Amino acid sequence: MKNGKTAAKKIATLAIFTALSLITFIIENQFPSMLIPGARMGLANIFSFAALIMYSPAEAFAVLVIRTSLGAVYAGNVSALLYSFTGGAVSMTVSSLLMYLLYPRISVMAVSICAAVSHNITQNIVFVLLSGTALTFGYMPYLVLLGIVSGSIVGGVTMLIFKKVPKSVFEKALAKKNNP
Repeated sequence: MKNGKTAAKKIATLAIFTALSLITFIIENQFPSMLIPGARMGLANIFSFAALIMYSPAEAFAVLVIRTSLGAVYAGNVSALLYSFTGGAVSMTVSSLLMYLLYPRISVMAVSICAAVSHNITQNIVFVLLSGTALTFGYMPYLVLLGIVSGSIVGGVTMLIFKKVPKSVFEKALAKKNNP
């Protein structure tokens, strides 16, 4: 019975993370792009990053897949799924590798920054491949800078969540992650 309760709590937490991620995406999508066409802060990534920290890459990836799919449908731009999902998948892979191979030798903030930069670079590469023009590679320095800023914000907010939310909310999940 205890495993069933734990599984239900995990599913509920992931559902909440997914819903918060989608809501954040919808709100952020209402504002104009930053500096570069289509550029956003990526605040919805806070919740998939939190899922990675609390659980595992599989759960974080599930939050990402559901949010990017529903976000593309909500925005009415299913072709944007190519960019958001591909960028998200690469950044989640980078985050997972860094968290499981190098953390705590590198900080959560550094992981978030690396993930955001890789996300932006991946989206630019996807655009170049789909459009057949390499001209957007000129945006790369700006995308890297934007990735550093947005990764810092996402990492900072994620760390704040784990510092300010009562530990009892996370203790059981973290204990299971560290002691399988």
